[in-house]
Amino acid sequence: MKTVSIREVRDRFDEFAQDVEQGETVTVTRDGKPVFDIVPHRKRPGIDLEAGEAYLRSKGIVRTKGFISDEFDDPLPEDFLLRPLP
Repeated sequence: MKTVSIREVRDRFDEFAQDVEQGETVTVTRDGKPVFDIVPHRKRPGIDLEAGEAYLRSKGIVRTKGFISDEFDDPLPEDFLLRPLP
């Protein structure tokens, strides 16, 4: 791991970028105190929805699309609205 000043990074950025491409981490300092690190890019893991669906199908689980009743947007009855909370 290299430690360099902000001024050095500004003047020789391409050189440090090549080091990072090779897997090295560069710590950048200001007045001798670490400010930030330049690190190799890593793809963040995420949720693979297609793999999840395939797994469910392999276990015999069939998902259906959601259902919304025709009454969903109807106003609530007045007695429901006036009832105190438990």
